[in-house]
Amino acid sequence: MCGRFTSTTSVTDLASVFEVEEVRAPEMPPRYNVAPTSPVYAVALARGDEDKGPRRALGTFRWGLVPSWARDPSVGNRMINARAEGISKKPAYRNALARRRCLVPADAFYEWKKRPAGGKLPYAVRRRDRQPMALAGIWEVWRDRDRPDEPPLRSCAIVTTEANELMAPIHDRMPVVLERAEWERWLDPATDLSEVEALLRPAAPDLFEAFPVSTAVNNVANDGPELLVPDLPPGAGGRAVS
Repeated sequence: MCGRFTSTTSVTDLASVFEVEEVRAPEMPPRYNVAPTSPVYAVALARGDEDKGPRRALGTFRWGLVPSWARDPSVGNRMINARAEGISKKPAYRNALARRRCLVPADAFYEWKKRPAGGKLPYAVRRRDRQPMALAGIWEVWRDRDRPDEPPLRSCAIVTTEANELMAPIHDRMPVVLERAEWERWLDPATDLSEVEALLRPAAPDLFEAFPVSTAVNNVANDGPELLVPDLPPGAGGRAVS
């Protein structure tokens, strides 16, 4: 799964990396412990002029998918991740997968490894080239029927898949991380659903590095660059390990 991640790249740099044509997101401070229900950046296609068509936009979404038919937004608290397996047939996700896909930028994500003696050890996972990861996401629009004049809530979930060789010793799941050549196909609602589902696979393990970090990340109140400092055993020489 993916329950926490970091978001430290500026809006300006994200707009450049993801080649967005419109920025609808306010600048948020660097965050090293993004938790569910928080506002997160996401790249999606927005309606454009009739002659230009849809354009790539960077906006903010609440993390935790709230389907349009939900009674209230609290359902999104349990829908931060969407498993790739069977996603196109699940009522909560199938419409979003078919029509509303997005990219969720993350500079790193955290996962917890079970210890033989009990408890869990947090790991940070990031790209070796330190570029933001593009996590496959789906998004929805929810409107409060009792308050029709209120602005709609836009929310998202991160799609997860089975772990690759790097992640497998840590956890059996990981987010789907898409490469640049796959972004357009993922975002375009005209992409055939079979081709969309083919993108929902583990990313190549050699793109990433993983290393243990302090258990301070367990507390969502902790949020600072020290959370990404490798907590390596003596003699590791500061080298990232899996």
